[in-house]
Amino acid sequence: MQRLSISPLRRLLRQSAAKRGLRPGEVVFTGDPRDNPVRISTFVYDESSLQEAENVGLNEACDLLHTPGVTWLNVDGVHDPSIIESIGETIGLHRLVQEDIAHTTQRAKVEEFDGYIYAVVPMLRFDAEAYETHIEQVSLVLGDTWVVSFLEDPEDVFDPVRLRLRQGAPLRKAQSDRLFAALLDVIVDGYFVTFEAIGDLAAEVEEHAIEHSSADVQVGLNALRRELITLRRVIWPVREVLAQLQRTEHPLIHNDTRPYLRDTYDHVVQALDIVESLRDLMAGVLDLYMTMLSNRMNEVMKVLTVVSTVFIPITFISSVYGMNFAYMPELHWRYGYPMALGAMAFVAVGLLLYFKHKHWT
Repeated sequence: MQRLSISPLRRLLRQSAAKRGLRPGEVVFTGDPRDNPVRISTFVYDESSLQEAENVGLNEACDLLHTPGVTWLNVDGVHDPSIIESIGETIGLHRLVQEDIAHTTQRAKVEEFDGYIYAVVPMLRFDAEAYETHIEQVSLVLGDTWVVSFLEDPEDVFDPVRLRLRQGAPLRKAQSDRLFAALLDVIVDGYFVTFEAIGDLAAEVEEHAIEHSSADVQVGLNALRRELITLRRVIWPVREVLAQLQRTEHPLIHNDTRPYLRDTYDHVVQALDIVESLRDLMAGVLDLYMTMLSNRMNEVMKVLTVVSTVFIPITFISSVYGMNFAYMPELHWRYGYPMALGAMAFVAVGLLLYFKHKHWT
């Protein structure tokens, strides 16, 4: 079992501190340094056609936002502020929205503007080797005929949506808000994959806690508990995002999309219930571990107490005959030494038999 290198909370505080001194609306990346290039992929589709492209140039991608049909622009990487600004100017994003996209420590939220809706939700990946959850900020912008998604890293959970678009699913017949809802849904469904990994690791730690009493067990338990606290803090606002999207009267959210948003909301509630269950499980495992540790210590103390109790009368007998008085009757007796040893052995055996009779050993 390994100790966490840096907790998500510490990372959040470190990245948030990087914003100090910046004026509102300044687009500056605050995440961990990255050297991979920003990649843009596009899906342009309607009911009868689909155009998919990888590694699209910035100018071409911006032009596709004005083409007929529904356009999905996926940007892998927010560490280049110039790309965020270019796309933001093309679709009319407010400077504060562009700032939020680049600042990767945003709380999950949704903001409504004239002509578009901006949502921030976390995407999770759990590293079982380091007992660490990788939390990636995903920014989604919904327009009348387009959806733009901004991710920190190339890895995402959007493959099911891509597959549905390629297969000509009913999603192709719907408007852009259905694509927006589908992306939110697969992000939330990805939480359960993380919970499954944490649950498997929790079972492993529980088994290890029962069989062993090493300090690594407690380190692993505390690491998992910290991760679950962080997950609850991160996922809880997502419920508010889905609730607000259900209630909104914004013209970009159509009535036929609301049932899908309600379904995703139910998934978020279920995810929070699982987090609470896992936290209770970890608390129970920790209590079990501490109880077993205490029982092992009690067993050790029990053995030491029995040994000490047996040797107390033996020590008393030997100390009595160790006194240097001239007129002790047994000192000059021929059988004094064997009788003293016999008395010690008799007392020791007698005490052991008495403890066994009382079921103390």
